[in-house]
Amino acid sequence: MRRLTDSLSPLVFLTVLAVVVWHPTVGIILQGALVGGISALLAVGIALIYRANRIVNFAQGDLGVVPAILAILLLAPDRPGGPPDWLTGLPYLVALSVGLGAAIVLGFLVQKLFILRFSRSPRLILTVATIGIAQLLAALALFMPGWFGFEGLGAPQITPPFDLTANLGGVVFDNNDLMVFLLVPLLLGGLAWFLRATRVGMAIRAVAERSDRAATLGIPVGRIQTTVWVITSVLAFATVFLRAGVISVPIGTVLGVTVLVRALAAAVIGRMDNFPRITAAAVGLGIVEQSIVYSTGRDIYVFPVIFVIIVAAIAANRRRRGNRVDDDIVSTWQAVREIRPIPAELRRVPEIRAVRYALLGLVGLTAIALPFLLPAGKLSIATDTAIIATVAISLVLLTGWAGHVSLGQMAFAAIGGAVGGWITQSAGGDLAIALLVGGLAGALVAVMVGLPAARAGGLTLAVITLGLASATLYWLLNPEFFSWVPRGRFRIEPQLFGRIPIDSETSFYGLSLAVLALCVGLLQGIRHSRTGRVLIALRENPRAAESYGVNAVRTMLSGFAFSGFIAAMAGVLLVHHQHGFSTNIVGNPFSPEASLRVFSIAVIGGLGSIPGAVIGTIYVFSLQYYMLPEYRFLATGFGLLAILLLLPGGLGAGLSETRDLGLRWVAKRRRILVPSLLADRKSEAFHVTPEMAEAIADAVERPELDELASEGRS
Repeated sequence: MRRLTDSLSPLVFLTVLAVVVWHPTVGIILQGALVGGISALLAVGIALIYRANRIVNFAQGDLGVVPAILAILLLAPDRPGGPPDWLTGLPYLVALSVGLGAAIVLGFLVQKLFILRFSRSPRLILTVATIGIAQLLAALALFMPGWFGFEGLGAPQITPPFDLTANLGGVVFDNNDLMVFLLVPLLLGGLAWFLRATRVGMAIRAVAERSDRAATLGIPVGRIQTTVWVITSVLAFATVFLRAGVISVPIGTVLGVTVLVRALAAAVIGRMDNFPRITAAAVGLGIVEQSIVYSTGRDIYVFPVIFVIIVAAIAANRRRRGNRVDDDIVSTWQAVREIRPIPAELRRVPEIRAVRYALLGLVGLTAIALPFLLPAGKLSIATDTAIIATVAISLVLLTGWAGHVSLGQMAFAAIGGAVGGWITQSAGGDLAIALLVGGLAGALVAVMVGLPAARAGGLTLAVITLGLASATLYWLLNPEFFSWVPRGRFRIEPQLFGRIPIDSETSFYGLSLAVLALCVGLLQGIRHSRTGRVLIALRENPRAAESYGVNAVRTMLSGFAFSGFIAAMAGVLLVHHQHGFSTNIVGNPFSPEASLRVFSIAVIGGLGSIPGAVIGTIYVFSLQYYMLPEYRFLATGFGLLAILLLLPGGLGAGLSETRDLGLRWVAKRRRILVPSLLADRKSEAFHVTPEMAEAIADAVERPELDELASEGRS
């Protein structure tokens, strides 16, 4: 009885909240349960992957988009330029079966081609890989309608094999709605029976609890995880297909991040492991959503409410101390690599110093020469690159060093940009003040959303910031609700320190470059300070760090504050460079999709490397500039997966390894023993020669090293 009460409590609480605040009718409550049931399929799939692989699968919705669009296109009548007649206008059950088969094949292929290759990688890397998978699947879904002659057209009509309607509580439910009421309980009930009553289901539960122990008991972990991905792909297909019949998703679009946020909220309320509670939470959120729309006539109020619910759920679901599974999730950061400094033994070697100064000079001259070499249009791209690179290095601090994944970093930038725009346009303030105050506003918000995440641990910040990104775009910075938010094109050209006009592309470029250099210097100082060392210690082993008297929450919040400050300053630059604060939903530079893109850039460059974040930004912007719009996903989708496979540490780590090869060659040529360069190499690849040992013994006057030299001769 207690377990049943706990499972149903989210549904009861959210339904009571909806009735008390928004006063829905019975029909609206049933309609909300309908929408929530569809979201429950997505949420249960997310939780199933989380239990099996200990990751948040950001490709869950996109796994269902491709087979669902295939089934919908097969239902459509023949069109000029489309496939043969026998592939169009198929019966409902035939098209549904083909889509189901495609979902099974897709789940199998994704697990074998991508997930299996990251099976020994840290959970962070696998989580990030799902973002790349989502972008690839989304791009495939956008190309598919063209193959069927559906370019720029709406979705075909989905007609189930029965024609029934029902008037319940004043709301008319058609055959597609009744299909949801029929299939969702069957799918979720069948899944519950499968997990509890079959041997494969029990094996899935065992692997979810402890995969290494399950392997020692003879359970084929690989095949079980493949089964899990196939099941979740089928759930995702059912989600998108049923949603298309109820909400009529147009062909040529994909599920947005906002749909994923709803499912993540339900999964968080259900603690990622209680499927009945997750289902109840999803249905309850659907009731809240439809009640808000019924009462206000608009859906933009849904996102701030969901964000508040997410924060409250995470604050209530505190991390369970002593839980081995939770500890395993946190201790998976060995692939976050930093570019090591040049060893002290080699810093004064003439050729090393010459190459170092030459590279620094080349980078500096290139940065200074760009305004003279590029036209204004291309220089604008360079300015945007510097601004986004500033946001990317803020992720190095928050994710690479502090160990908290932020998928809404552009929300901090948007808040800083709105505050900075108000200061220069409405208050008549200086741009320097706008940068400072906007940065402080971003730091304050980062601390507020980081507090529950720091207490809960794991990947909770990713869920919170993703919800914040949606709430910020639709409500928090909407001039319709907050009159102080700047709107329209900026009329006043900003000035820096009251003397320097920032009114040309060259001046914007110089300022953006200066702010980037300032932030790089700030992060370098933090990294070499006690705060930086403590952040790394908390990332690697929070319990050990706390045993030395470290205040984990306070240190984490300082990391959130610095990261939010840097991202918000970049947002101030971005809105002034665009001469206005964008309030458009589509193509907004501060959208949740933009936050995912910035996170991908940071991973491509290397989450532990400041130079790597800058290099990753240049890489992505360069590819996107030369690619057609429909192929730009290759930069952050395919490119992200390729780099994670070849260079798990990112481009920065790859350049660091190349540099270390040169340093080893110099050390060997000059007979200098550098322990830091030898520690990560096999003894056969680089050994100490007798001559090197003799040179070391003579240099340090250590007779005991003569024994090493004699052993080398023998």
